[in-house]
Amino acid sequence: MPRQPRPYHPGVPFHVVQRGNNRQRCFFEPRDYRYYLYCLRESAARYGVAVHAYVLMTNHVHLLMTPDSPPGISRVMQSIGRRYVQWINRRCLRTGTLWEGRHRASLVDAEAYLLACYRYIESNPVRAGMVTSAGAYPWSSFHRNALGEPDPVVSDHELYCRLGRGGPARRSAYQALFGEPLGAGELHAIRAAAYRSAPLRPRRPARSAVSRGGAGVR
Repeated sequence: MPRQPRPYHPGVPFHVVQRGNNRQRCFFEPRDYRYYLYCLRESAARYGVAVHAYVLMTNHVHLLMTPDSPPGISRVMQSIGRRYVQWINRRCLRTGTLWEGRHRASLVDAEAYLLACYRYIESNPVRAGMVTSAGAYPWSSFHRNALGEPDPVVSDHELYCRLGRGGPARRSAYQALFGEPLGAGELHAIRAAAYRSAPLRPRRPARSAVSRGGAGVR
């Protein structure tokens, strides 16, 4: 059965997750991380996709991206997958797949969850116990978004730009977001949406029987 196309919407951010096959490693040396980011930067530029945040963990990746066209993100992930797997297979003298099937992607309600997704992605190494602060992990966009270090992979989202006038004020406000960890509700919502490739947006309150025109309790 052919795969169903992803419902990617131009101008809307998506949280994309791809894991190593059987949760095995997909990055082994620093040059692997660097080559993946090189492929990400080239593919995103070629297919019109803005990358706002990322983290490369040892056995999976998280990306926050906005496409200019419906096929953009799929083409980026296909291009990276093909080039990066070939790189690892040649370098490590291995064959076969590296990734665990198709990537997952959840549409992000920007006003409600975009900055939470930034924090979720860049704080991943802290939650995993790999480092004590987001800035201590080298393979994420935190160094660019919070510290202003050059990173040609990253493009600013409009909501990120609203954090302050000018770079220093914006970065200071962004750093303040990391003063406390994400709440349990936000963590659950982001994880559940990513796992199901479902939209990440606030839940609508259930309509009562009266509001639906019913007679209420009988």
